[in-house]
Amino acid sequence: MKKVTTILTNTGMGEHRKELSNEYGNISSASVGAIQRRLLILEEQGAEHLFGEPALRLEDLMITDFSGNGVVSIMDVTQLIHDSPRVYASFLIWLMAELFEQLPEVGNPEKPVMVLFFDEAHLLFEGVPKALVDKIEQVVRLIRSKGVGVYFITQSPLDIPTDILGQLGAKVQHALRAFTPKDRKAVKVVADTFRQNPEVDTETAITQLGTGEALVSVLDEKGAPTPVERILIRPPGSRIGPLTDAERQEILKRSPLKGRYDQEIDRESAYEMLKAKAEEARMEAAERARAEQEKAEKAAARKSGGSRRQSVWEAMAKSVARSMGSSIGRQIVRGVLGSLLGGRK
Repeated sequence: MKKVTTILTNTGMGEHRKELSNEYGNISSASVGAIQRRLLILEEQGAEHLFGEPALRLEDLMITDFSGNGVVSIMDVTQLIHDSPRVYASFLIWLMAELFEQLPEVGNPEKPVMVLFFDEAHLLFEGVPKALVDKIEQVVRLIRSKGVGVYFITQSPLDIPTDILGQLGAKVQHALRAFTPKDRKAVKVVADTFRQNPEVDTETAITQLGTGEALVSVLDEKGAPTPVERILIRPPGSRIGPLTDAERQEILKRSPLKGRYDQEIDRESAYEMLKAKAEEARMEAAERARAEQEKAEKAAARKSGGSRRQSVWEAMAKSVARSMGSSIGRQIVRGVLGSLLGGRK
């Protein structure tokens, strides 16, 4: 897999920006430089592996067991989050976009075909341009009609842009502590994101929630948020905490996807095919140029040779003319012409 910035440079984007501007709008040198710098950041964080093969198959995230129950797929991106946050964000955005593009419209099904939980969601929105936030907001708003539920998990709802937060129908809020004026302001903002319930003081309840408690608001049958409720969360039926290495290996061994993504494949990329095609065209052009050059040289040689022969005859004619002035010369001329014309000696 070629480097991302190399692809951008070798495709001649800078050299052909005037041509590209006709289709994509004005692309200045500064814009090309900015794009290259952004791609360089992704490259330094290992983006070439994100665009590599084998690509993630969406159907592998929607498999069921022998009883028809859905399977929980966990992507371990611990190292990716800390070492390559931009790549992590790019992957999540790609995943949502692919789901939106490929899944059919199903309206409002009784059960979703897939539910996504994005942990450390604040990494999605750190330093991203508004255009990208708008794209995420659009996907989140429309992806429900594809039967996909999206949950962002983060320390505070304030980590999520307001426009996107407004598209999330279900909200589950655990306790927030307010020890500073900034914390108290955050608590008030979070409380205002819920539909108020006259029986619940949302702002006060957020700071008083205990272990296993949460403030919850979901969508009703008409798609409107329900008033906030203070509830108890049912304890999970599994162990809380990381798996041991032995447990992890045992689960991987029993996975129906075992081995599918273990080995990276370096197929011939579009960039490499285009580069080979360009090189082939260059070689053909060079060969045609050589053929034309050889043709021109041969023509020049023929013309030059003809001129030399003409010079020999001219010299002979001049010699004959000079010889005709003497009797010996006239005899020689008669003898030469007689031989040539078949006359008598």
